[in-house]
Amino acid sequence: MDPLFWPSEVDRFRRFTPESLAAIEERIANKKKEQVKVKEKTKETKEQGIEEDKLTPQLDLKICKTLPSLYGDIPAELVGEPLEDFDPYYSDHKTFMVLNRKRTIFRFTATPALFIFGPFNPVRKKAIKILIH
Repeated sequence: MDPLFWPSEVDRFRRFTPESLAAIEERIANKKKEQVKVKEKTKETKEQGIEEDKLTPQLDLKICKTLPSLYGDIPAELVGEPLEDFDPYYSDHKTFMVLNRKRTIFRFTATPALFIFGPFNPVRKKAIKILIH
């Protein structure tokens, strides 16, 4: 198959980094600004006939389900590591996903756990690895 139409596995599995968390926060801020503009517009025109398309989570990417083979093989160095989420529904949620050796999907919040451990804290990373094992 042509590589232009079928993305490589390297592009699919991206580590969850501080830059990706900043991008999520930026998308959340833009979404809030957009919602404020829509509310102001509806107040001015008082038309409520406009309905927004809402995303729903993909059924094949639910928590505790096996990652479909469509996404390819997981590189060994990314097993148990925080990854950016594949599901577009979670593009504006502070979450990341972790895959184990059996390709089971686990999702975690990127907010600080116990108000202390951020998503990149080594203690939290070890706890996640233990949890998904």
